[in-house]
Amino acid sequence: MLKKLNNIVSCILKKEKAKGKVSILLTNDANIRVMNRIYRKIDRATDVLSFYMGEDGILGDIVISVDTALRNAKRFGVSLENEMKRLTVHGVLHLLGYDHKKKTDKSAMNLKEDKYAEEID
Repeated sequence: MLKKLNNIVSCILKKEKAKGKVSILLTNDANIRVMNRIYRKIDRATDVLSFYMGEDGILGDIVISVDTALRNAKRFGVSLENEMKRLTVHGVLHLLGYDHKKKTDKSAMNLKEDKYAEEID
């Protein structure tokens, strides 16, 4: 699974003409909740977190909760693999500066997310 997710990261970076190493950590709800509380001051589990570094050839880190990904996959009626792919794309886009706080930014990010989720296999 990690090899496939790393390939997704590489494809997006190439298409976005971006460089840098990205690490991916697959974890559970308990661990991602701690990270979310420490770094975002939100005391709940989430599906994906991105931590931008942008130094010494390191773009950043992506953390994905497999527990939440499993629930999302079931809720959306997709495979775990497809949901992990979507979360990886989402995380990379955050590392590249995309955001979804404002409505206009959210639309742009969603378009990119959908595009890459369809294009990359």
